[in-house]
Amino acid sequence: MKRSNDHRARAHPAYWAFLMHRWSGLALALFLPLHFWALGQALQGAAALDGFLRFADHGLVRFAQWGLVVLLALHMMGGVRLLLSEFGSLSGLRKNWIAGALAFALAVGMAYALALWA
Repeated sequence: MKRSNDHRARAHPAYWAFLMHRWSGLALALFLPLHFWALGQALQGAAALDGFLRFADHGLVRFAQWGLVVLLALHMMGGVRLLLSEFGSLSGLRKNWIAGALAFALAVGMAYALALWA
């Protein structure tokens, strides 16, 4: 008997937590070359670094920085949730852990946004 993909599983909160953790990790991995390039500007001299810092002061770049902080917080809390569910004394799905991970990521994002534009 061929097993078909059960679409009901895609409505489960754990599936969405898995997707957010996976996609945030992929986005962070894609960001790394840009990050290394930005760090390399410091090796080119003060003028190159100052030019990059002026570019980084634009509104769209600041918004991207905010998104990066939210992705980092979301990925970190998704990893903590996985560690707790796999190695903790309480195993299995805990919907409050998923909600806590989302709340933490949003709180960090809001705090960063306030600090960035204040």
